[in-house]
Amino acid sequence: MAREWTVGEVAARSGVAVSALHFYEQRGLIRSHRTGGNQRRYGADVLRRVAVIKVAQDVGISLADIRAALDSLPEGRTPTRVDWARLSAIWRDDLDQRIAQLKKLRDGLTDCIGCGCMSIDRCPLRNKEDRLGHDGPGARRLVVR
Repeated sequence: MAREWTVGEVAARSGVAVSALHFYEQRGLIRSHRTGGNQRRYGADVLRRVAVIKVAQDVGISLADIRAALDSLPEGRTPTRVDWARLSAIWRDDLDQRIAQLKKLRDGLTDCIGCGCMSIDRCPLRNKEDRLGHDGPGARRLVVR
């Protein structure tokens, strides 16, 4: 029989708070089963899943995207190197776009601070050459993620 882990053991081993593990379970990112005494027990695969979750969160991947990726794995199986390569390839384009946005922000931040407002005509970050002003007053941007 494979070793099972209590929530406290998973928390100690992974460095993730018990409350975070409960949250991940509520969101369907990890799974446990209950003993006859109604205590949570986790399989060994949960440690690697938690590691994948934390790495993905650290680079800004949403929990919804993490869940979709983990849902693509066979039930209860520990993600392998091949699985991780596939998951990270899915996220690569998004990460590359974020890196480009951060570089643009970094390079244009001085002008932004200098203008004090992102709505004037010289803002290189949000309204280069006052393109949005040609459409009239009011909000013009809606960022959907």
